[in-house]
Amino acid sequence: MQRREFITLLGGAAAWPLAARAQQPAMPVIGFLHVGSPDALSHLVTAFRQGLKEVGYFEGQNVAIEFRWAEGHYDRLPALAADLVRRQVAVIITGGGDAPAAIAKAATATIPIVFNVGSDPSKTGLVASLSRPGGNITGVNILTTELAAKRLGLLNDLVPAGSVIAYIVNPNFPATESNVKEVETAARAIGRQILLLKATNEKDIDAAFVAISEMRSRALLVGSDPFFTSRRDQFVALAARYAVPTIYEQREFAVAGGLMSYGTSLTDSYRQMGNYVGRILKGEKPADLPVVQSVKFELVINLKTAKALGLTLPSGLLSIADEVIE
Repeated sequence: MQRREFITLLGGAAAWPLAARAQQPAMPVIGFLHVGSPDALSHLVTAFRQGLKEVGYFEGQNVAIEFRWAEGHYDRLPALAADLVRRQVAVIITGGGDAPAAIAKAATATIPIVFNVGSDPSKTGLVASLSRPGGNITGVNILTTELAAKRLGLLNDLVPAGSVIAYIVNPNFPATESNVKEVETAARAIGRQILLLKATNEKDIDAAFVAISEMRSRALLVGSDPFFTSRRDQFVALAARYAVPTIYEQREFAVAGGLMSYGTSLTDSYRQMGNYVGRILKGEKPADLPVVQSVKFELVINLKTAKALGLTLPSGLLSIADEVIE
């Protein structure tokens, strides 16, 4: 073989791996759209990654994730959703209630969407039906609206008859109006008066606790809202300072020192979302994936906080708790 022929052959062989790499499909990118803040919700991201792993997807190996956090500012969501659409991500997941899901759906009719919402998505128009969502969207319903009245009932067991119970909500949270109606109806049924308070920022939360003290409210129900979740430590600290028995939606509040929480296991719902995203990446269509109705609920009681508040918890309440923190 002549030297020129050898060099030509060698050059062709050296180029084979490069050509093979160039022909490999690009790593799919998942768009993660959430109205909350990353610091307060890292455990949910971990659960989502776990769900992906269960169906064979590992971040950085065969899938990438682009995170977009609104930091509690609902008005930022449209621009963040539009950015993910421009980047042509393979799937968009939305978290933090109905608003991110509705905004993502309005932004694209072709990119698959997997949501996490608190209201029945068949009633809000997100999907055609729970069993056959249709279109490019499906996900998990964590039943936020239905559980608000249940939280009120649990709180009712702790405070004297006739006491006023405060209820703090974020008016910017889409499900707030329906949640308030649900709670007020439940309160009338048990003869309780509700002190409705509204907060959209940190100062409003501080002011709400001052109002609770001045109105001599004997307990507090914290409404569902991703912004409230991001202010978890503020809520827990203020409830301790003003000695107000408080019930929250998520387990993480009780772990942080809050008295009690009752709600859907968010970590389990985000794991399920990871499963759905993986199945979509493998070729399944959102239209054919039924909306998951959460069935795993957690009642968590912080016994140390109860003692600090001078509360004697009913034995029946302790017996049904899924977790008691001592």
